[in-house]
Amino acid sequence: MSEPTTSLAGQVVVVMGGSAGIGLETARLARANGARVIITGRDRERLEKAAVEVGAESALTVDLDDSADVERVFGELPEQLDHILMGGSGPFYAPLAELDLQEAERFINQHLVGSLRIARLCIGRVRAGGSLTFISGTGARRPGVGLMLAAIATAAQSAIVANAAVEIAPVRVNTVAAGFVDTPLSARLLGDQLEERRAQLRATLPIGRVVGPEDVAALVVHLMTNTALTGATYDVDGGQQLIPG
Repeated sequence: MSEPTTSLAGQVVVVMGGSAGIGLETARLARANGARVIITGRDRERLEKAAVEVGAESALTVDLDDSADVERVFGELPEQLDHILMGGSGPFYAPLAELDLQEAERFINQHLVGSLRIARLCIGRVRAGGSLTFISGTGARRPGVGLMLAAIATAAQSAIVANAAVEIAPVRVNTVAAGFVDTPLSARLLGDQLEERRAQLRATLPIGRVVGPEDVAALVVHLMTNTALTGATYDVDGGQQLIPG
């Protein structure tokens, strides 16, 4: 088992979903800490731009909805990996009466079955003491109209990491549950309401500012380097859950 360290020097860090937002910031921070960084994503052009920006060793396109494509990419990775970050694709909001069941099935498959697929592929590939980290969310911890699918994914992800931490040990498995994070994805989801949301959070969050992708990336890198941490869910929401809703 690895001894505690704060360095990623020479270690292979794979960031799945590394072309933007939290994934991009994690790739940047891991590289700054000496890691050999490999990023994956769906959009080739954006991926190549991100790879140059962070100094990634390689950039591989992958469709995370396609199990065969995910297995192909794992076959192209180095034989031994140190850390993997599995980025999130964003929440799914829809009232039950308006729910598209095909879309709901796709979302559940991607978030839950997809997580199981990645965890299984780590067996024999991620070194002892290495880590697998997932990105999840906190926004659906409180019941509400339209939050059912997001809540299911949030709760199930914590169950997956707790069990995977036992099943694929000594590989460590954790999840980072993020609240609102100021990323390009958030900008696309909110559109012209983005500035209003930022102002609201600055005024109400206990930390007095909006959470950025670099905040989440800092925790992910800590989970990679702190070898005592496994099987847990860590919130990064600036205290958002403490605000009466």
